[in-house]
Amino acid sequence: MATITIDPVTRLEGHLKIKVSVENGKVVNAWATGTLFRGFETILVNRPPGDAQHITQRICGVCPVSHGMAAAITLDSAFGAAIPENARILRNLVLGANYIQSHILHFYHLAVLDFIDGPPMAPWQPSWNFEKRLTDQTGTLVEHYLKALEMRRKAHEMGALFGGRLPHPPAYIPGGFTTTPRPERISKFKSDLSQLIAFIRDFYLPDVKTLASAYPEYRSIGKGHGHLLAYGVFDLNSSGTLKELGRGRLMNGSNTVESVDVNAITEQVSYSWYADNTNNLNPSSGSTVPKYPKGKGYSWLKAPRYQGAPCEVGPLARMMVNGSYTGAISVMDRHLARADEALKIAQAMLHWIDQINAGGAVYARHTVPTSATSFGLTEAPRGALGHWLKISNGKISRYQVITPTCWNASPRDSSGKRGPIEEALIGTPVQNIDEPIEVLRVIHSFDPCLSCAVHVMRPGEDAKIFALGHDHGEEREHSRAAREEGHFHGVSET
Repeated sequence: MATITIDPVTRLEGHLKIKVSVENGKVVNAWATGTLFRGFETILVNRPPGDAQHITQRICGVCPVSHGMAAAITLDSAFGAAIPENARILRNLVLGANYIQSHILHFYHLAVLDFIDGPPMAPWQPSWNFEKRLTDQTGTLVEHYLKALEMRRKAHEMGALFGGRLPHPPAYIPGGFTTTPRPERISKFKSDLSQLIAFIRDFYLPDVKTLASAYPEYRSIGKGHGHLLAYGVFDLNSSGTLKELGRGRLMNGSNTVESVDVNAITEQVSYSWYADNTNNLNPSSGSTVPKYPKGKGYSWLKAPRYQGAPCEVGPLARMMVNGSYTGAISVMDRHLARADEALKIAQAMLHWIDQINAGGAVYARHTVPTSATSFGLTEAPRGALGHWLKISNGKISRYQVITPTCWNASPRDSSGKRGPIEEALIGTPVQNIDEPIEVLRVIHSFDPCLSCAVHVMRPGEDAKIFALGHDHGEEREHSRAAREEGHFHGVSET
């Protein structure tokens, strides 16, 4: 039996700690730890409701548009605001641009480095000495890595055309959008979008398929519980009842899509550093009361559950719920579904932009109520995102956020059920406990975003950093001290 701790897991947004137990060459247990506390829910209390879409976007710089969308639709509901068609379309277009750049980022700049060798320079080095099977294609993938940087920039520029800037576009407001869709901006957006569609079709999709062919065993590694959840995204009508990617869930590996009841969502904190009196509450009545240290707690992430079930969220969940992807649940299926989704969304955007009325309204006036409760469900690139709001005396009295990575990287719940990433790691083969690349491949396939899940830290002056490897003697004592101080480290203990 060996216990491996990777802290922090690199090439993802934020700080995630993963600990696994390996026996007979396979992972037999796993723990996912969000190492930092997110206090945005507390920051929002007693503020004017209109601040929500601006402040919540600062939860993350990778998917701020999704938080802007979630907050805007939450406020729309609370204010009873009608949304003009132009505003609905513009919201979708900026969110779509953010999806495309995020999906391209994930494959080329975060995940593919787990499988190939690049030039002897950063960010390709240092690298572990594991088996790489795409040696003949490495040069091509490195070229595409660089091309992907250009395409990501183009997607950011597209979003900024209508959003005002990226990240953190200020254009999402209750009742609509702030941008008037000028013809020259529409033309520029369409031109850039056509280039992105060509890149996804001719480079991104073939590269993912090449990777999947070279590593076929990863079509059966990383399944997890088999529960998939999607809130739906990209409204196609003003009421939000029709979406490009609809709402639903698939449970226990079933192909039967079931409905989603927002009241069935709870957050458990049995293994989280939050007060026990906040356990198993729906976000509409939940609160954020940190409690550290706490008995068996090991994460700053709460444990969202749907009717007690830990659910995987993300592109694979969305595509399978909507019948747009018919594979299985695995590491490679997550990559393949994400690439398919990038093309699906990009092609849909070409139709949406042709529906814009260049002279039409983008905003509808409304009245801010003295009291209200509401919620907004949407999807970030990484999965299901929900905001819950309560207004009292004209101010925010409660605000709760459940992000995709809170679902995917959640700790155990009161029943002892592991979170989706924890469960997906079970059974993963590990050839070398000092270089557990297989573990990273599973983790990265989820594209975790810990900035969304957790946020605040207090660093110590004497923090020490350790390379992943056997931990002996004095080094063990330093690493233990670092843990007690709350510092980051990477060690392997046997």
